[in-house]
Amino acid sequence: MRMTIYIAIVPVLLAAAAGAMAQPYPAKPIRVIAGFPPASGADITARVIGARLNDALGQQVVVDNRPGAGSNIAAELAAKSPPDGYTLFIGTVANAINATLYPKLPFDFARDFAPVALTTAAPNILVVHPSVPARSVKELVALAKSRPGQLNFASAGTGTAPHLSGELFKAMTGVSMVHIPYKGSPPAVTDLMAGEVALMFSPSSSVLPHVKTGRLRALAVTTASRLPSLPDLPTVAESGLKGYETITWFGVVAPAKTPPAIIMRLNAEITKVLALPDVRNQFGNQGIEVLGGTSEQFASTIRDEIAKWAKVIRLSGVKAE
Repeated sequence: MRMTIYIAIVPVLLAAAAGAMAQPYPAKPIRVIAGFPPASGADITARVIGARLNDALGQQVVVDNRPGAGSNIAAELAAKSPPDGYTLFIGTVANAINATLYPKLPFDFARDFAPVALTTAAPNILVVHPSVPARSVKELVALAKSRPGQLNFASAGTGTAPHLSGELFKAMTGVSMVHIPYKGSPPAVTDLMAGEVALMFSPSSSVLPHVKTGRLRALAVTTASRLPSLPDLPTVAESGLKGYETITWFGVVAPAKTPPAIIMRLNAEITKVLALPDVRNQFGNQGIEVLGGTSEQFASTIRDEIAKWAKVIRLSGVKAE
């Protein structure tokens, strides 16, 4: 009798298991891990896109902020999560930098993540205190060469994109400037406006208001093209430093071995979200550019960025704090 009961139950359990496996993705909430605090570019990207994916995917998208160690803590957590599409990570230029800056990370950004979509970017602006007698990149280079080791430049911290933007500038121009690291962009910008430091490669969102009021002077933007909000501001490359380009990018990645069908679905939905006019305006109002593209294109960007920043780090001798 007992054996008969067991035999009767087995088909029921198998049918239930098959039904669970056949559930279309997603069948439960999705967690998006951001390695930086609220109001950061990674957080803004996650929340703006996540809010629209709620409707598109029919499941709640929850943003989980895990700041610390240049986003390495969050990246490790995400890399070691199940590759089932229910844990995503906001990869940034910091992860490409950290691949070389930290020689013993417990994960490999290029190997342990599957790129989903390159989403947004925030340009850096080369700004100086108004007392600095330079009104162009060419004049700044000449000034720095006439005062070797006397000009100092601020950054959001050692190994950050603003810091390495300055190191790349030094390497390409041959100038000698002193790096002054801060714990984030806000205190660095405050000291720059006070004249405690001479210049900075700063995220546009941190300095645009001060440029417009004249408290800081903008010399160039670090991206390949000009900013719509400052159309008269040339790029560093246009200013005589051909090939110079840095950008603080953000994108969605998933743990490696996430099924390709899930990657494709997420890429398609994110692409639709990025095309929405109100989403583009929402990002634009915060100085963030909307990007996009295929997962393969994002993979290529990651490889190129890791290689570029590895070269800058080795040439500059930058060490992790």
